[in-house]
Amino acid sequence: MRPIAYERQVKTMWYDGIFESLLALRDEERALQMSAYMRNQFPFLGITTIPRKAAYKKFLATAKKEKRVDFDFVDQCFERVEREFQYAGVDYLLAVQDCLGPEDLAKLKQYIQTKSWWDTVDGLDGVVGSIVQRYPECKPILLEWSVADDIWLRRVAIDHQLGFKEKTDTDLLAEIIKNNLNQKEFFINKAIGWSLRDFSKTNPDWVRTFLSLHKDGLSNLSIREGSKYV
Repeated sequence: MRPIAYERQVKTMWYDGIFESLLALRDEERALQMSAYMRNQFPFLGITTIPRKAAYKKFLATAKKEKRVDFDFVDQCFERVEREFQYAGVDYLLAVQDCLGPEDLAKLKQYIQTKSWWDTVDGLDGVVGSIVQRYPECKPILLEWSVADDIWLRRVAIDHQLGFKEKTDTDLLAEIIKNNLNQKEFFINKAIGWSLRDFSKTNPDWVRTFLSLHKDGLSNLSIREGSKYV
């Protein structure tokens, strides 16, 4: 009988190459610069976006064809120290997002709340948005997140409809933003501005009216960002 460790190694063989490829690209000098840019919250390997994504492009293409989600891989990405591994996990989830459903929101919530910062959270809001767009019954969960103590869950709730254009649920967008009026938190106010600015490209009149109705509760940052195209 093969040892359990051996069985696990065989099962996860497909993504071992991702970790090896990223480690081979380590650049210590750039790693210090990238960490400083992120306020020294996370250590980095020192790999910029283009070579990082190139390192695992073929692996993600293969994984996408399998029509399943390997959360063991994403777990390992979030357990590893350097930030590029978390980026790989988020990119993987984006690649297989069509395979995710309502039952996976709890797992995504875990990733949002693990090593949280805007760089990973803003990638995950697209994954969450994909689920909500395909399964509208999940909208109440985003309303719950919009009043959570965790600012990152609230940020995802605010921005999960980015790119929805004419499919944007304006009632949901309005309620979520109204749940976050009169805030002093930069990342919340920035998210509100982005959500309004993005939708203004599709329906500037709606955004203009919303800004007018709620100007007393919106921060200057939210108003400045949200009114950029109106």
